[in-house]
Amino acid sequence: MATVTQPGITPAPAASPASSGVNAQPQETIDGFHLLIEALKLNGIDTIYGLPGIPITDLTRMLQAEGLRMLSFRHEQNAGYAASIHGFITQTPGICLTVSAPGFLNGLNSLAHATTNCFPMILISGSSEREIVDLQQGDYEEMDQLAIAKPVSKAAYRVLHAEDIGVGIARAIRAAVSGRPGGVYLDLPAKLFAQTMEATAGRATLIKVVDPAPAQIPGADAVKRALDLLKGAKKPLILLGKGAAYAQCDAEIRKLVESTGIPYLPMSMAKGLLPDTHEQCASAARSFVLPEADVVLLIGARLNWLLSHGKGKTWGGNGHKSWGKQKFIQIDISPQEADSNVKIDAPLVGDIASCVAQLQKAVDAGWAKPPKEWTDAVAAKKNGNIAKMAETLAKNPSPMNFHSALNVVRDIIKANPDAMLVNEGANALDFTRSIVDMYKPRKRIDVGTWGIMGVGMGYCVAAAAATKHPVIAIEGDSAFGFSGMEVETICRYNMPVCIVIMNNNGVYKGTDVDPTGRDPAPTVFVKGARYDKIIEAFGGVGVHATTPDELRKAMEEAIKSRKPTLINAVIDETAGTESGRITSLNPNAAKKK
Repeated sequence: MATVTQPGITPAPAASPASSGVNAQPQETIDGFHLLIEALKLNGIDTIYGLPGIPITDLTRMLQAEGLRMLSFRHEQNAGYAASIHGFITQTPGICLTVSAPGFLNGLNSLAHATTNCFPMILISGSSEREIVDLQQGDYEEMDQLAIAKPVSKAAYRVLHAEDIGVGIARAIRAAVSGRPGGVYLDLPAKLFAQTMEATAGRATLIKVVDPAPAQIPGADAVKRALDLLKGAKKPLILLGKGAAYAQCDAEIRKLVESTGIPYLPMSMAKGLLPDTHEQCASAARSFVLPEADVVLLIGARLNWLLSHGKGKTWGGNGHKSWGKQKFIQIDISPQEADSNVKIDAPLVGDIASCVAQLQKAVDAGWAKPPKEWTDAVAAKKNGNIAKMAETLAKNPSPMNFHSALNVVRDIIKANPDAMLVNEGANALDFTRSIVDMYKPRKRIDVGTWGIMGVGMGYCVAAAAATKHPVIAIEGDSAFGFSGMEVETICRYNMPVCIVIMNNNGVYKGTDVDPTGRDPAPTVFVKGARYDKIIEAFGGVGVHATTPDELRKAMEEAIKSRKPTLINAVIDETAGTESGRITSLNPNAAKKK
């Protein structure tokens, strides 16, 4: 009887009758390709983002044949961004697969992005052979990729032998999701894939990772210190970061916020943990509560540049580097995060779910709500700002501006709270953050800690693949340019993605001029560009919208049809300000006032 085998799993030559007897059967062997695939499947990995090419083309085909979803992009950087946000949404490492050298370097940006944002991601790249690389003999795409990846990743590993593939995958998964999550690099030289070993022995080397991110319970003394500080506060504030969203203990966080009665302020990717319309939400009073609060509980948030480093006028300080009057309680899984900018009076080290649970026990035992004077003051400031915003949103200028266009998006999200909102740009990012309310957790994904451009289309693909929900992308026309070719990827996989490009003919605005009269200004694009025609080239739906009514109709149809759609939303080219809300970071900003 013939021996039936799978690709990559082959019978070894039968032993000779003289040595093993006439009834000896051939042994199955398994190669590096299939050991890698089985290691991924064993650990629940079902989606891979990447690009085919030497030396991984065959691997991409085999991944698909073995039942994993292999989503192929037009550029590795976008595949990497997809993998990074997949990790944030699912708490499992997003996998990006690239070719060697240039492909690896293209993916490196997204690996650094994942590490900076604490997104669990594994960048797997093929590479040249070590013995040639180390002697610098000029191999195809020769590069010491491991050395290059180390500074921008949480961990980096190389596998040289097929029997170590299981260990390599296990170590990469643990590094990506344990403690503070991050980006991990796994280097797989080309000849590893063709290595074979006896199948039973090979499978025995594979590891199913058990409890890769175990709970870390905070110390009792630390909990008491935090509670004592919070109980004594006259103007307490809870600040939610994207770490709180990543933790996926949504009900527990909501219970803590509501049972304490403390106003809360969500960072952009924490929006929706509680609805932005919640009575305790202080988003519309941000500039009031930050300098006024006396005790701030940070849950999954870092006092980095996005929060003015906990210093300066934002926090009631007298100057840029002066500390405010706040005392801080910081929940973080990394003890070294405390005191990174200002003194943390009560560091609470542990995973967010465990820390919140310990705080909740004390609240349940008896808790006095914050002084009414404080909550009334926050509510008054918030309601006044909301009323001013409503007046602005009610206007209908021609051409549209950011406010009138985003008022439509605001309504669409309210009617479709399960939709994923992807957002990037400068003004397109800032205005969307402040105008569009979110109602459910992990529905808003954006540029994160670095404020990086180019995440948009990769995020769209991953959001659609990981959630199966409709995706709405609000893009600045500049931001879209970084990854715009991926609309072909979106169309190829027929994903329910609606892209809205805020088109004002340039970076920030379209009115700058070259004083020499020679060229367009560096910030100006082709006037009247028809971005909607790009998606039509790949079979998607393109819409040119010049009014809020046209934009609303197009978005509603896109959500209903679930067809890949790109809406070119033409807005006033004078709309927008340089660098959005971070103009102060421009060294020349003072001279322009």
